[in-house]
Amino acid sequence: MMQRQGQVEADGAVAAEETAPPPSRPDRPVKSELSPPARLGEFAREVRSEMRQVAWPTRAEVMNSATVVFITLVVLVLLIFLLNYAFSHSISWLYSA
Repeated sequence: MMQRQGQVEADGAVAAEETAPPPSRPDRPVKSELSPPARLGEFAREVRSEMRQVAWPTRAEVMNSATVVFITLVVLVLLIFLLNYAFSHSISWLYSA
């Protein structure tokens, strides 16, 4: 995943950062001067730009994570059930004595 994000090379070495200056942006009006529909369009363009920069997980990574979460959920539910069962029977035993 780090290789896809550009943090490491294929051999595991740390990727060299590019030192190119950021691209210059054309002069745009100040956001407060934009009309509401123009601000909405600007927001949509910025969201689309940010979403392109996201390192999306592969299907295998999602399935692996979902499996780990499901197994953890089952283990915790069983643990809570057993503790609840044990405590409820011990309290019932104490009051019946």
